[in-house]
Amino acid sequence: MTTEPERLPFFVYGTLRPGEANHTWTLRGRTTAEEPARIAGALLYDGPGYPYAVAGPADAVVHGTLVHPRDTDYDEVRAVLDRLEGYAPGDPENVYERVVTEAVRPDGSTVRAWVYLAAAPLAARLRATGTVIEGGCWLSATAVARARNPVGPGAPDQAPDNLDDPSRTAEQV
Repeated sequence: MTTEPERLPFFVYGTLRPGEANHTWTLRGRTTAEEPARIAGALLYDGPGYPYAVAGPADAVVHGTLVHPRDTDYDEVRAVLDRLEGYAPGDPENVYERVVTEAVRPDGSTVRAWVYLAAAPLAARLRATGTVIEGGCWLSATAVARARNPVGPGAPDQAPDNLDDPSRTAEQV
């Protein structure tokens, strides 16, 4: 497994947040802390069951969770999240890019963190034809949608089939 020099926490804003579909199999039991946070300079777009964060104006805000993987699980967590998000360092076909951001905690303190932002081709499509999630909080937007269109019981407790298939992208998972 490749080890990168910076072991930063991850800022997550969609299905990786506690209680959401991908948190259970990727992060549960592998973190030392999970805390509310927000990032500036990004817009959140609605997607097919999950959101996309895209670099945006400085005053735009995305709300999410700062997750701190346990040291013993860090490399595995990063590898699983990279696969889920369709990210490989330096790959021009990336769905997302993992970049460093400043996450702001509720007390106003900041911490450097990794965040997955839509890669340039996807970001351009979203800016041209996507739907911005007003207020930058996917959980609030999905709560409204769920209230309008109730569905069955919660999300699965396991990884999507064929996650390890490198030909699959995050949009297909």
